[in-house]
Amino acid sequence: MTTRFVAPSILSANFGNLQADIEMLNQSEADYIHCDVMDGVFVPNISFGIPVIEKVAEVAKKPLDVHLMISNPDNFIVPFRKAGASILTVHYETCPHLHRTVHSIKNEGMKASVCLNPHSPVHLLDDIIVDLDMVLIMSVNPGFGGQSFIKNTYKKIKQLKELIASKNPGCLIEVDGGVNFETGANLYDAGADVLVSGSFIFKADDPIATINKFKTL
Repeated sequence: MTTRFVAPSILSANFGNLQADIEMLNQSEADYIHCDVMDGVFVPNISFGIPVIEKVAEVAKKPLDVHLMISNPDNFIVPFRKAGASILTVHYETCPHLHRTVHSIKNEGMKASVCLNPHSPVHLLDDIIVDLDMVLIMSVNPGFGGQSFIKNTYKKIKQLKELIASKNPGCLIEVDGGVNFETGANLYDAGADVLVSGSFIFKADDPIATINKFKTL
């Protein structure tokens, strides 16, 4: 069985007591802490930015997996590295010079990840996959938590797995959106490595047990 990684999304955490939720994640088997940064321009919502990431990094004992759902991400690569990001994800749809962006991320010592929206086909990554540490597949339209899972995601993961196997076997596949135990098991079976889950984890009666169960699906 391949390794199963879990990245709880703090978009669904209690922002009235965020430190308590981060400390809870520290005690769990979570592999990463997923941080969704939204600007209200690329996606129709605003979440949080660099000051919150800095405070999370002060408490977190897990690597910060920062997902930039923002326009002009090149302007923020260095600030997010300084804030504490270990992995930085940019959207294919926002990067006209994607090769340069990816290498700017790597030159700052972070792992580089590229995200595809539900409408973006896998073949768009043919020429950049060799440079990536991870690909994030959105299984909902980005911008809001708690959306329904898009079933075409399974096909995209299988296509991406083939591309990775032929060009960059070390690249991970991450999936975000509508992830629960049922979809999570199917995503792992399709070839996903990292599952992002927000409301399903943080609204659970026992978030730590929920995280730990994801590891054994």
